[in-house]
Amino acid sequence: MVTFCIALACLVLGYFIYGTFVEKVFGVDPNRATPCYTKQDGADYIPMPTWKVYTVQFLNIAGTGPIFGAMMGVLYGPAAFLWIVLGCILGGAMHDYMAGMISIRRGGMGLPEIIGDELGSICRLVMRVVTLVLMICVGASFVLIPAGLMEQLTLRLFDVADTNLIWTVLILVFYLAVTVFSINKVIGTIYPIFGAALLIMAVLIGFGIFTHEGNIPSFAEAFTDHYPVSYTPLFPGLFITIACGAVSGFHATQSPMMARCIKNEKYGLRCFYGAMVTEGVVALIWAAAAMKFVDMLDIAGATPYEKLYNAMTACGTVKMNPGLLVERMCNDWLGNAGLVLAVLGIVAAPMSTGGSAFRAARMIVADFSHYDQKPLLKRLILTAPLFAVAIAMLNVSSFKVLWLYVSWFNQVLATFTFFTIAHFLKHRTDGKGILPSWSWLIAYFPAVFMCAVSACFILIDKENGFGLDQTMGYVIGGVFTAIVATAPLFLPRGGGNKGQKVSLRGDLEGASNSDRL
Repeated sequence: MVTFCIALACLVLGYFIYGTFVEKVFGVDPNRATPCYTKQDGADYIPMPTWKVYTVQFLNIAGTGPIFGAMMGVLYGPAAFLWIVLGCILGGAMHDYMAGMISIRRGGMGLPEIIGDELGSICRLVMRVVTLVLMICVGASFVLIPAGLMEQLTLRLFDVADTNLIWTVLILVFYLAVTVFSINKVIGTIYPIFGAALLIMAVLIGFGIFTHEGNIPSFAEAFTDHYPVSYTPLFPGLFITIACGAVSGFHATQSPMMARCIKNEKYGLRCFYGAMVTEGVVALIWAAAAMKFVDMLDIAGATPYEKLYNAMTACGTVKMNPGLLVERMCNDWLGNAGLVLAVLGIVAAPMSTGGSAFRAARMIVADFSHYDQKPLLKRLILTAPLFAVAIAMLNVSSFKVLWLYVSWFNQVLATFTFFTIAHFLKHRTDGKGILPSWSWLIAYFPAVFMCAVSACFILIDKENGFGLDQTMGYVIGGVFTAIVATAPLFLPRGGGNKGQKVSLRGDLEGASNSDRL
């Protein structure tokens, strides 16, 4: 319990202390008009209440990651708690905040275009492809997950089986509505309800941590790899497994969506940084609850980690299904009513993220094609091929292979985003917020760390990577990181801006000459 309470307190303090520092580094300008006013179009650029911007941002980035990812990540031991706290405060929350705020300064520009402006045209092209594929993969996978969960819930409550196809179609229709209708229509109306379900579920589970028996391992065990079977080592495995709740590149693709709706730069801290800290709290709750719950189970395992692994393993196979433990935990701790709320919360998380992934994909294509998105018909035209590709993916085996690499792609994207933020802070010319002059290092160090994580993972991982010897993987990964870490810092400011006059013009509307970047 001490471990959990300390970690929780650190997350809250981190928001107020480090979050405020990050805000000063960026240098918010409350008098500067935001894109929701300068580019208002009734579709993507619409002023929204701050509480809705915060809620939507939280739902967009949450998914099942802070639940399932945290439960699988804690198999490595209490190092998971350290990663959630430090990764969230020093990395993920700053990453999401800066991505959103830079987007605001550039008229709601999407992540691939921001990366291109900072790191060059080649990076712009690569990131357009990577982020678009990532968005479609996330959207497609988050059709399958909630459909399966709703099928289970329908069977449990109404004893009606074989409803998966019906739920799949309904979810696709919902995603289409989220993607093409004005952001204040479907997202602004339904997402707050989804957010309430997810947060209430987390609060109830968090309360159960204090009211039920069981032990949570202490920080003293944090520097030992406790994974119960032969698997990718703690470094880099933990940092790929727990993305949502710590550092996730996907989040930076979602921040520009809310950058187009936020009313004032001064609300960025609570909406971007605050939403990520909230997700960190949710991840922390589920990681701690999983450890405490299995400690009291009559299940095979010499250590809590072996018990947790066995509790999440389906039918004696090596494939983990954290949903098994979530259902059992909610049923035991919360009863039937709590179980229904929990399932709805778990359904709401992937549905909100899946719908937003498709919407982000449409916005990414619109950004680089300069295709007007104000008319509904044009939004439909741009959306149709994205859904066609996603549906096709669900029906081919190669999608399963591609999905294996999504977690890795996600952290590669985070690496690019961190380097982009560092370059922005180091070479910015508006002179605002440089407190102190070395402020760019707050993004540079996480960038180097995540570069090492991504490089070592793909080299060492035996299932999806090259399966190299661990020492060899670390050496090659370290050399690669050392080379990559120096390159972005020497790129000239604005080196990737060629051909981007149309996309850059919007960020100058309503701004004084001294504010222009």
